[in-house]
Amino acid sequence: MLDRVSDKLTDIVRQFSGKSKISEKNIQEAVDEIKLALLEADVNLRVVRRFVNYTIEQASGEAVLRSVSPGQQFIKIVYDRLVSMLGDERQDLELKGPDTQSVILLMGLQGSGKTTTAAKLARHLKNRGRRPLLIAADLVRPAAVEQLSVLGKQIDVPVHRVDGATDPVAVVREGLSRGRKEQFDTIIVDTTGRMQLDEAMMVELEKIEKLCDPVESLLVADAMTGQTAVDVAKEFDGRIGLTGVILSKFDSDTRGGAALSLKSVTGKPIKFIGMGEKVEDLEPFFPDRIAGRILGMGDVVSLVEKAQETIDQDEAERLAKKMQSATFTLEDYLEQFQRVKKMGSLQSIVEMIPGAKGAITEDDINEKDIKREEAIILSMTREERRNHRIIGPPRRKRIAHGSGTSMFEVNRLLKKFEKMRTMMQKMTKNKKYQQQVLARMGGGPG
Repeated sequence: MLDRVSDKLTDIVRQFSGKSKISEKNIQEAVDEIKLALLEADVNLRVVRRFVNYTIEQASGEAVLRSVSPGQQFIKIVYDRLVSMLGDERQDLELKGPDTQSVILLMGLQGSGKTTTAAKLARHLKNRGRRPLLIAADLVRPAAVEQLSVLGKQIDVPVHRVDGATDPVAVVREGLSRGRKEQFDTIIVDTTGRMQLDEAMMVELEKIEKLCDPVESLLVADAMTGQTAVDVAKEFDGRIGLTGVILSKFDSDTRGGAALSLKSVTGKPIKFIGMGEKVEDLEPFFPDRIAGRILGMGDVVSLVEKAQETIDQDEAERLAKKMQSATFTLEDYLEQFQRVKKMGSLQSIVEMIPGAKGAITEDDINEKDIKREEAIILSMTREERRNHRIIGPPRRKRIAHGSGTSMFEVNRLLKKFEKMRTMMQKMTKNKKYQQQVLARMGGGPG
């Protein structure tokens, strides 16, 4: 996620972190590097100029140069400006109360991921106690209606569709009527996209917007298109009026031009980001958290929230006791693999850990190795998973054959698991050891 700009800014943060003295020359050099990084990230030129001017103005004052920790002060100025560029604070959906119907209109170009995003948003709202209905009004793209119907079944949200329909306005009208009759409190309208902006699409959208009077008119834009996404947002806002943007494919965006320019150029907040292809891969957009990730400071709050979605308090306490008593088994280890997979890619999780950006590389968290370990454990019997000490040479040979791996790889996993169990036991019993591990990770008590 935003790897190019993040790598460069993380390096600058490392250079300045802990510096007891900085000069105006240091600041100018750092700002020049930041400027280059932002331009390479396809950030709007006016936005870059404002960023640079503000940073130099704020960082060159005596209050920073002569402060106790000028390096940290400079980093804070860069962080605050990034947060401002990204939108200052979280902008949630402006939905009416549950006794009143709220309509969300989704629009965008073809290929932006609009239909998938409609289902993701419906799932998100359903999990927060809303009762959503999806309206399949994209009648141009082949299979769009069917795709939304399949996704609707997957998340157990009803989809209003009219087979053979040619008039999207009529489909929306019928869907709104059904929504009122069946008392759905949230209606999400998936509209027709086009390969490019055209007059026919805009006229159709204007009619739909007037008919449904949405509380939210959201553009689904492909984050990877950079400044094109910003230009598209300006066009849609000028004709239809936007209340916000959902950036799809944010997990694959290595540059960040759209995310870092949208709010400053259009004045419209980013409300959600798509972090993968699955229906659960939609996250609320928090400017301060994303700024922290870009600068390599991590995002502990999001990490904890993701963990809470996959493990409850009782389960966490049970695991802690097992670690403390060294009864943590390969079966437990396998369960944790599966929980972590639900939280997203390992690289995205690493980005949330303070100090891990750059320190932990892709080689350190090779997902192929993890899949291999998972295959090895799945090739064991339940008895073997619960007591790894019974796995002698004949069993190891059978497990290697069953998992398509080698005896060496099976032996390596068992050694790694034993070492990890020992470390876990030490860490849960020894507070001093916990502090040492945290210190190595760049953490430690505040």
